[in-house]
Amino acid sequence: MSTGLKTSNDLNSEKVTTPSENSYVKTLKGFFEEVTLLTKFTGRFFREVIRPPYEVSEFLKQSYLIGYKSLPLIAITGFIMGLVLTIQSRPTLAQFGAESWLPAMVAVSIIREIGPVITALIFAGKVGSGIGAELASMKVTEQIDAMEVSGINPFKYLVVTRIMSATLMLPILVIIGDVISLYGAYIGVNLKGDVSFDLFFVKIFEKLVFTDVFPAFIKTFFFGFVVALLGCYKGYNSSKGTEGVAEAANSSVVYASLMIFILDMVAVQVTSLFT
Repeated sequence: MSTGLKTSNDLNSEKVTTPSENSYVKTLKGFFEEVTLLTKFTGRFFREVIRPPYEVSEFLKQSYLIGYKSLPLIAITGFIMGLVLTIQSRPTLAQFGAESWLPAMVAVSIIREIGPVITALIFAGKVGSGIGAELASMKVTEQIDAMEVSGINPFKYLVVTRIMSATLMLPILVIIGDVISLYGAYIGVNLKGDVSFDLFFVKIFEKLVFTDVFPAFIKTFFFGFVVALLGCYKGYNSSKGTEGVAEAANSSVVYASLMIFILDMVAVQVTSLFT
């Protein structure tokens, strides 16, 4: 006869779920859902990018907005970066009597690592947040829905053009930023010395090799791609009304910056296998 009371075996067989476990499962589930949606979004981009018609005029417009409009900020950052790195490195090299190594050391540091990463982070802060906020605003105001109704493919017009522009513009910005950084380094060397312009760059190119320049240039394409991809993804799939605009802009920068460091770590490991 059942007494309606649970025995100790029944109590032990029941699964006890604490609030912290529920939160952990919910977070893990949300992470995998986000990764799945981002993977689908990326796959759709690769399908749309090769399918005509091509939005050439919008691509050129976005290249101007993303590339040319970002140039002043990149130039100022690059100049300060080269100048400060040179000034900070001089005392340490002077202790070992190796001041002649200063131009080459600064150049290798900038071209291989500091230039691409810092430029990409500045790019993520300016372009990534701008793309995320712009597309989220269009989503909130139903402009994307209006484009679909009018027969325009909003994904190709808004997403594909921006990702392609950012992927191609960031490497160009990195090259310009590196050149300006080296000029800043030249100014820094001559603050407490007297090195001619020709001798400074001769010292640089004596130490630079192909494996310093080429991998650093290639990884900037991936940096530009991931910055624009995450900005477009967060903006295109934004919700929560006007609150989602700020959230899309903020999360675009955070995730893009994290992915830049992850990609850079992978690039360093891959490069080390061939050197």
